[in-house]
Amino acid sequence: ERNDGQPVGTLVIPSLGIRYKAYDGTDSASMRKGVGHFPSTSAWEGNIGLADTTGLQPQIGAIKDLEIGDTIRYQTSLGTRTYAVSSVKIIDWTDWSYLNSTSDNRITIITCLANQLPNGFVFRGSK
Repeated sequence: ERNDGQPVGTLVIPSLGIRYKAYDGTDSASMRKGVGHFPSTSAWEGNIGLADTTGLQPQIGAIKDLEIGDTIRYQTSLGTRTYAVSSVKIIDWTDWSYLNSTSDNRITIITCLANQLPNGFVFRGSK
């Protein structure tokens, strides 16, 4: 966790040409700079949870186009992990179970689409 305003990692999705910094927190200040890291989730081991405001920030909107098998890389000061998208689901905004701790390494990206509220999309990548 970083409280100095510096990014905690970098999200890279080659197939979509995405390279966004990840900042700790999911408040508007963090989300204006890039993707947010859910502080309740792991920074490296287990389930890393990231938030994206698709529809509210058009430059990040491409994440909604992720498909099963696409590569996701997450780079931090501890190293780089590569994941493959293993599931794409529409969830209700009251369902935060996808951010629960896991024993395996995975990345979970939760995004909203402005025209789909109160639903969101979850993209899960597994090692």
